[in-house]
Amino acid sequence: MNEIEVKTHTALHVIKGAVVKVLGEKAKWTASVYVNGNHGRLTVKFGRKPTPKEIAEIERLANEKVKENVPIHVYELPREEAERRFGEDMYDLFPIPPEIKTLKVVVIEDWNVNACNKQHTKTTGEVGEIKIKKVRFRKSKELLEISFDVI
Repeated sequence: MNEIEVKTHTALHVIKGAVVKVLGEKAKWTASVYVNGNHGRLTVKFGRKPTPKEIAEIERLANEKVKENVPIHVYELPREEAERRFGEDMYDLFPIPPEIKTLKVVVIEDWNVNACNKQHTKTTGEVGEIKIKKVRFRKSKELLEISFDVI
């Protein structure tokens, strides 16, 4: 991962925190992520297309979290300890194979907790501005795709 992709990947965690704050706990399960340069896409399980107002609020909260420049903690823990400490909520819809015994858990306090083996910035402020470019709701699969750029 190059430096811009590290920022873009970290932005996925920031956006996911904002998505859960705006759309609620039903939107917490990530189905897939995609990063290419400064462009990213977060796909979450959700039952409806958000309103333009909700999308604007997701972008506003994500950028507010970036401006707060809070630390991003990455814990490398035995799987059992990580599960005890962070619970099932750290997992997404794509399973982590049972043979993986050590997990990296990314924590943005009171915002996002995810098991994730990618690289991340040290603070949210390093991400830069987040601009939501496109939102697509796939009703048949109940998937909400949020495409964004990091500027």
